[in-house]
Parts: sequence; C-alpha cells; structure tokens
Amino acid sequence: MATEEAAREDAAEPEVEFEAAMERLEEIVAALERGELKLAEALALYEEGVRLARAAERHLKGAEGRIEALLADGGVAEVEGEEGSSPLR
Repeated sequence: MATEEAAREDAAEPEVEFEAAMERLEEIVAALERGELKLAEALALYEEGVRLARAAERHLKGAEGRIEALLADGGVAEVEGEEGSSPLR
C-alpha cells in the first residue's frame, strides 16, 4: 500500500530534469549531513530527496531503454580505438 501511495505522489508532481534532480539531491545530502536541522525539517528534506531520487531513477531507466532499443535495432555499436570510441553503423 505504501508503494502505491508513493507512486501516486510521484506521478502527481511535475517531472524534474535529471541534472536538476541530482543538483538538488546534493544540496539535500549536504544539509542533512551538517546535522543542524530540526527533526521536522530533516524529515521534509529526506522526503523531497526520495522523490528526487525516484525521478532521477526514472530518467536513467528511460535512457537505458532508449539505448537498449537502439542496440537491439542494430543501431550504434562502439568500436574502441586509440583515440577512444567511435560510433559505427
């Protein structure tokens, strides 16, 4: 039941860009690590962090799915060379 509730909460919030989510997560972690917050403030930040982490995970899963689809369709393959990798069809 808690999982369904969390999913509804996540779906109700506007989607945040991956980079913005990660930046805000870093701020939240730093604030929590300082240990200067009242319990209610710390809990609110923790909840925000969980929502942001879930949003970031959705972005990563979406990107992974796109990459897997490209590779499955014979899309881009990586070839390692001395200068790094170069995409080939």
